[in-house]
Amino acid sequence: MAVTRVSTAATLFVVVARATVELSPPHLRGSDMGVPLRLLLVEDSENDALLLVRELTRAGFEPVVERVETAVAMQAALDRQGWDIVLGDYSMPQFGGAAALALLRERGLDVPFIIVSGTIGEERAVAAMKAGASDYVPKDKLKRLVPVIERELREAAGRRERRRAEAALREAEAGYSTLVEQAPVGIYRSNPAGRFLSANRALACILGYDSPAELLGLDMTRDVYADPAERQRLLDRDSYTEREYDEVEATWKRKDGRRLTVQLSVRAVRDGSGDVEYYETFVRDVTEQRRLEGQLLQAQKMEAVGRLAGGVAHDFNNLLTVILSYSDLLLEDLPPEIPDRADVAEIRKAAVAASSLTRQLLAFSRQQVLEPRVLDVNTVVASTEKLLTRLLGEDVSLTTTLAAALGAVKVDPGQLEQIIMNLAVNARDAMPRGGRLSIETANVEMDESYVHGHPLARPGHYVMLAVSDTGTGMDAATQARIFEPFFTTKEAGKGTGLGLATVYGIVRQSSGFIWVYSEPGHGTSFKIYLPRVDEPVSPAGAAAPQVVGGSETVLVVEDVAAVRAVTRQMLERQGYCVLEAANGATALSLARQHQSAIHLLVTDVVMPEVSGRELADQLVQLRPDMKVLFMSGYTDDAVVRHGILQEGIAYLQKPFTPDTLARKVRAVLDGS
Repeated sequence: MAVTRVSTAATLFVVVARATVELSPPHLRGSDMGVPLRLLLVEDSENDALLLVRELTRAGFEPVVERVETAVAMQAALDRQGWDIVLGDYSMPQFGGAAALALLRERGLDVPFIIVSGTIGEERAVAAMKAGASDYVPKDKLKRLVPVIERELREAAGRRERRRAEAALREAEAGYSTLVEQAPVGIYRSNPAGRFLSANRALACILGYDSPAELLGLDMTRDVYADPAERQRLLDRDSYTEREYDEVEATWKRKDGRRLTVQLSVRAVRDGSGDVEYYETFVRDVTEQRRLEGQLLQAQKMEAVGRLAGGVAHDFNNLLTVILSYSDLLLEDLPPEIPDRADVAEIRKAAVAASSLTRQLLAFSRQQVLEPRVLDVNTVVASTEKLLTRLLGEDVSLTTTLAAALGAVKVDPGQLEQIIMNLAVNARDAMPRGGRLSIETANVEMDESYVHGHPLARPGHYVMLAVSDTGTGMDAATQARIFEPFFTTKEAGKGTGLGLATVYGIVRQSSGFIWVYSEPGHGTSFKIYLPRVDEPVSPAGAAAPQVVGGSETVLVVEDVAAVRAVTRQMLERQGYCVLEAANGATALSLARQHQSAIHLLVTDVVMPEVSGRELADQLVQLRPDMKVLFMSGYTDDAVVRHGILQEGIAYLQKPFTPDTLARKVRAVLDGS
């Protein structure tokens, strides 16, 4: 049996068949079967209301109905709950369907309103439909009511679903909009004509503008690309698809004109005919990254060139040892009046020049043999001032600004002096009309932020040596190559191109780094940073001893025959008894057979099969009193580690002369 609830403004009725029972509660649910329907009924006839409810119940609905007759009652009902549908009689004495419809629409409620009336004419029905009514059904044709209600409920559900979808879409778009706006990379859309359609704040920041709105008025070809033709070249590729982003790089310019290197991830969105509708692009500013990569590539290139230069220098060292030594021996033997003496002197002069070049190549390649000492840089600068003044000439003034309480550094004294001299010569040549050379020292602490922009630097405490001039300056292309060996901007015959390369190598071998700043027409500043050490300054070195020979027995081991022969001749001229061997095995055999004392072993370090270090270790076991002097053109072997001479080892760098050999041999034998 169907149970239906109908209430007037004052009374709620439950209808069972034709019986009417008055109830006090405001609502009562119908049977547990059927489709729930919340129905607001604008009707002044209780009987007509019962007929409508009965028709809906028969159709399978389970209506919860509230009947109202006045605007106040309808407003209260609308405030109290939501309704699935509103049925309204068009003509009532106090409150009609037109007013009810207007009240519903004023509230902006999307609830179907169906006019159910017996007195409405066709014109009024059309007017009601135009006013927003969903449909109208005459009271004498209630069989039409259920299909109309079912249709309107479906359409209302569809509208609600669309609104939910639209709201979800708006929420998603707002989320995506926030994501794009807050993204750390630039994002934009542009049309093929080169106009921004949309852009985020990160892109405005990359280009130096205050807001994305400013970008919308730009012409990308003219205002964004540094080279207008570059954008056209990128468009001409025509390889952009909707599915994948194509990675390209371009050079852009900021609002202030500064150039940027940007990485673009581009996707083309095309219309039905395949033409590009717009480009969707992600932008990353990779200017700093590319700069650091360039610095790293330059450092790697310098390393490779250094290895090549060092290898060449090593091979030349043996040749120069022979040339220099025989030249000196010939000059000792030839009387002053012999014309050939001048020729030999020229040979020696050329060999000395070649030796200087090999030293510079070794310095550049960080393969010089260094004997570092703890130094005060201020003292070294002060000791070179007089020489620098003569070197610079009258047109160049020299000023020094030396920091008080300057920290100590551990470097080779001769190498530090060479750094200062080479930079001074370079500065002098950059000031052909005169100028000012400034030398400055300071204590500096490198932090992570500074190191980030200087890949060769490391955080820590440094002593800075700055050499600045007021000369012609350099452009970026020149600065990128100044430390390459044999690169020079001077005219032919005016320079070797090794001065700055030598400085670079010495600084790097001393665990420091060098920074240069220059602009054409505004001079150049070189800043050298050497690690600070907390050690007392070493005492000044002793003067070179006089050349003195001896009568001791010396065993010379050298695999290059020419070097071995001239070394023997030089030592014999100094009075020594010389034994010689071409390799380690021969030397060991000779040492075992020799009956008398062997006072000194002079051995090359790098030899086949048995190295000089291994030979020395074995011979010292046979002859514990024997002294050892190593000689080599290499600087990274068993004796010299990465260019630093190990403590307590006697070492002679090739090429050497009769005097340097004699002094070194005497010093080792005397234990000085």
